[in-house]
Amino acid sequence: MKLLDLANVDYSARDRFDRMYQEIRNRICLLEYIPGTRLSETELAEEFGISRTPLRRVLVRLESDGLLLSVHGVGTFVTDVDIKELEQTYLLRMELAELSGKLSPVHPNDALMAEFHVLSTRSKQLVKSPNAREFACLTMDFFLTLLQLTENDPLREVSERLYIHTARIWLKSVFASVIDLADEVAVFDRELDDILAALKLGDLQAVALIQRVHISMSFTRMKVSYQSTGNE
Repeated sequence: MKLLDLANVDYSARDRFDRMYQEIRNRICLLEYIPGTRLSETELAEEFGISRTPLRRVLVRLESDGLLLSVHGVGTFVTDVDIKELEQTYLLRMELAELSGKLSPVHPNDALMAEFHVLSTRSKQLVKSPNAREFACLTMDFFLTLLQLTENDPLREVSERLYIHTARIWLKSVFASVIDLADEVAVFDRELDDILAALKLGDLQAVALIQRVHISMSFTRMKVSYQSTGNE
């Protein structure tokens, strides 16, 4: 049985592309495909129930995101991530986070607020029982939910691409015992509480500033941890 049999469902071509892209992207970001993994077009096409032509378009998109590297005559491989190479990306993410409170901000409706409360519930559960993969899924879902607070499409697109580019470094750091999972979960939970409080007040600029501070502190903690463990 195929995990995502897209051939037998009434999806548009765009829907199929997006679903394949998101599924493979998530596998890379959650280290289900570890750096260096060679992706088999034949196996993926069979799994998704499609031909290799639309699959290749997805792989090209993932390569433009910096998640894959295609080597002519050899294959397509998952790229690695290095914290020393990501500092400029994190700095830009900080600036874009602040802009989200200024460029076409959207006050959340009841449905979006409910999504944030669900995220908060998941966070509280992880504080009690930390799990690296579940926390990585939570932080990704949280980021994608935050993107709904702006209607500026170019800002959302660039922010998402940069986030995806850096998403793996955190989980890789946990698996390498560079950073403490319980501490990271606790810090995230406090950030989420602060954002919920700002959302209830309708202060979207405060939400944006909290995001900026969180990104800065998260990257700084990782850098300090790498330096102290000699992994930099």
